[in-house]
Amino acid sequence: MRTFSHTFLAAVILSLSPFVWAGDFQKGWAAYNSTDYATALSEWQEMADAGDTNACYGMGLLYGNGFGVDMNDDLALKYYSIAAAQGHAEAQYNLGVMYQNGWGVAMDEEEGIKWYELAADQGVVGAQLALGRVYGMDYSEKWDPVTAYKWFKLAANFGDIDAKTKIEFLASRMTPEQVAEAEGSSDTWMQSHKNLEANE
Repeated sequence: MRTFSHTFLAAVILSLSPFVWAGDFQKGWAAYNSTDYATALSEWQEMADAGDTNACYGMGLLYGNGFGVDMNDDLALKYYSIAAAQGHAEAQYNLGVMYQNGWGVAMDEEEGIKWYELAADQGVVGAQLALGRVYGMDYSEKWDPVTAYKWFKLAANFGDIDAKTKIEFLASRMTPEQVAEAEGSSDTWMQSHKNLEANE
């Protein structure tokens, strides 16, 4: 069983205006959170097939984890892709996970990074951590401690407890100038994303 991220969605739901559908997304979400996956599926299926962003994300969660349905990476990819293309941050992150791991699609790190960046820019901590790891591996061609530090610092700002340890480890391998550059980059990002709640 896989567990894709779904913590960001609650805040998104509260900002939605009502839609007229045969299904009820919030009813499906409540059912999903109480492990009544059959009800979630029945509420979301028609909405998702009509292109509703949040219902597509929900269907991606069901198929991506095998909750109430047989696990099906092709369908998870389909629904996540629809939601991600419409700007759903958690769907973008989960799509990045699928591409990075080759679940239902050929493994493609660059495509994964693209979706991680879109999600991270909306404040998804999992995506920020994923980018920190991508750029923080010194044996990788993508080794970039300044960029890795920036994303780990942002994840820490948004409440990730373990990110501080990662920042300290990176800082021990960076010059003071690199650390200053990374700090400046993360500060600039926070200034340009004041609409997002952070735990600074």
